[in-house]
This record gives sequence, structure tokens and C-alpha cells, in this order.
Amino acid sequence: MGRKRKGRDISGWLVIDKPAGMTSTAVVNKVRWAMEAQKAGHAGTLDPEATGVLAIALGEATKTVPFITDAMKAYTFTVRLGQATNTDDAEGEVIAQSDERPTDEQIKEALVPFLGDIQQVPPKFSAVKIDGQRAYKLARDGEDVELAARALWVEELFLIDRPDADHVVLEMTCGKGGYVRSIARDLGAALGCHAYVKELRRIWSGPFDVEEGMKWDDVMRMERTPELDTHLRPLEQGLDGLPEVKCTAEGAVRLRNGNPGMVMPNDAVEYGDEAWASLEGKAVAVGVYKSGSLHPNRVFNQ
Repeated sequence: MGRKRKGRDISGWLVIDKPAGMTSTAVVNKVRWAMEAQKAGHAGTLDPEATGVLAIALGEATKTVPFITDAMKAYTFTVRLGQATNTDDAEGEVIAQSDERPTDEQIKEALVPFLGDIQQVPPKFSAVKIDGQRAYKLARDGEDVELAARALWVEELFLIDRPDADHVVLEMTCGKGGYVRSIARDLGAALGCHAYVKELRRIWSGPFDVEEGMKWDDVMRMERTPELDTHLRPLEQGLDGLPEVKCTAEGAVRLRNGNPGMVMPNDAVEYGDEAWASLEGKAVAVGVYKSGSLHPNRVFNQ
């Protein structure tokens, strides 16, 4: 018999406006402690110096993390022109410099090839694994890291401000697996002037918006109090990108036991679609819809 987890059996999402200077893992661990929760995880890592939306899943909500990880996300970021660093951000060492400074029009024109389906090489200082080792560890050890290009969908990428000749502020909406640092690095190469990310902020991730995120000071002030529980969002928000089908009480029992369960007809769902089943507004399971029933691959105990 497995050892029982310590903490409260509590499920839902806590959306944090992550401060600079903390790792995503540190935020998760602190939120888990502050909520006294048995289990916690996050939907999409932010670099330590990055700020913005970090959605923390608690309890059964951790089963919905992949849907937020796969969702579209948006960032605003400041790019420093004229320099390149070994980490592609302000934390690294400057490895190249240039006196070239492109015009706003040249920047806008250079952004066009970054739209749509692109191939992107992750930064050498990233969590990508090479033969079982993290790339950043190999890079820190002085090894010459070669990373393969990865596919990325970029929905939008545009200039929103030019504070001075050395800096531009951009906004990007992209799919899963995007590295903003790579965008800045490659933009600098395209413009012939070098560039890196100076500041980065995630403004939304799937259904979660930074304007609704909790400030870190407020989380700390409310830690281990009933007041913090009032900020917990329902597990179902993590399923926002999937169609919902309603099930009967009998169907819910079958689904929770891992068996196909009958669901109500829904014009928004077609045969073979992934959907989630609900009973009285609560998520019961996620699965594949087939002719009036849902075949579960993920079940929620709530």
C-alpha cells in the first residue's frame, strides 16, 4: 500500500504574476506549501528573470496541465540591439557587438519571416536534453552545444515601442515550445546587428491572463489562510480549449471507472474529437468522443 501524501486534497488553478528572480519550480513549491496542497505543478516554465503568467495546478488540476502547455501564449519583450550574449538574454556574457542600428521599418520588415510555421533553434542555455543531459549544464561546462531546430507556430509578432536606438519592444503570440530568446537572437542576426532579450513578460497563457494573476506579495500575505483559497480557480478552466459534453449520472460512474460512458449529443463535437465530460458543471473525464459516448483517457476524482 502506497504512502499517503501529506497535505490537503485540494484541486484547482492558482494564477500567479511571477516576479523576476524566482525559478518556476520555486514558485510551484512555495504555492504548494502556502496552499498546504498534496500535489502541484505548473503549465509552462518561465526563465528566472522573466515575469508574468505562471499557472499553478493543484491536485486533480495537474491532469489538465498538458492542455495549457499546448495552448497559445503571448509575450511582450524588450530586445537589446547591438549586442549578443552567450545565453541570449541579459544574464549572459556579451560575446559580440555591432554599431549597426536598424530603423523601425527595417525591424518591421525583418519580423515578417518569423510569422507562421518556422524552424527555431533553442538557446544553448536551455532545458533541452542532449543524450540525457540538459543543454544548459553542458554549456556551463564549456561544451560546444549543437541543438536541432524545432517547429514553432507564430501567430503574431510585431513592434509595439522603440524607447531608444538600442531597444525595441515586441509582442508575440505563439504555440507550444517557443523560445523568445531565440527570436531575439535570430532577429539580431537577420538585421546584422546582434540582439538579446533584456526583459520578458508572459501576458497570457491559454485561458489565463496576467491581469487576473495574483501578485507574489499577496500570495505570501495570505499563505496558509482561507483567504488564499478564495483565489483558487476551478479545475475546469484548464480544459477551456476542449469542447464540453454533458453526461448522465450513470455515464459518470462508468467514466470514473475508466470505461466508455454515454454523453449527450453535441453539435460542437464530431466522431474522434477529444472532449471533456461534465456532470453538474464538474469535470468527470477527458477522452475521445465516439457515437454518443466518451472513451476516457483521463479521469478526475472530484
